[in-house]
Amino acid sequence: MSTPPSKKAIDKAADDRIALYDAILSLKTPAELDAFLSDLCTPAELRAFSERWAVARLLDEGLKTYREIGVEAGASPTTVVRVARFLREMDHQGYRLVLDRLSKLNKKA
Repeated sequence: MSTPPSKKAIDKAADDRIALYDAILSLKTPAELDAFLSDLCTPAELRAFSERWAVARLLDEGLKTYREIGVEAGASPTTVVRVARFLREMDHQGYRLVLDRLSKLNKKA
């Protein structure tokens, strides 16, 4: 049985996440973001992020079945269901925030 993390460890993890977010927000171009993420993440992690984002976009379009989305995005059925659940049900609604923001930007263009 493992010991739960201490409050100090939890606070440090939160501080580290905030520092990461600040670093990401300091980037000014897609090329800068690509360079940073290429250093920070493994190729497999970047593929996983890209795959989940492709699934979120396809789910948002609402034109394909989960199976079709999985095939098109190269994602497992588990990933498609997980992204769908986060898109619909989770409190933080990060996917929804970005999808809506990008939709507004595309309508202005």
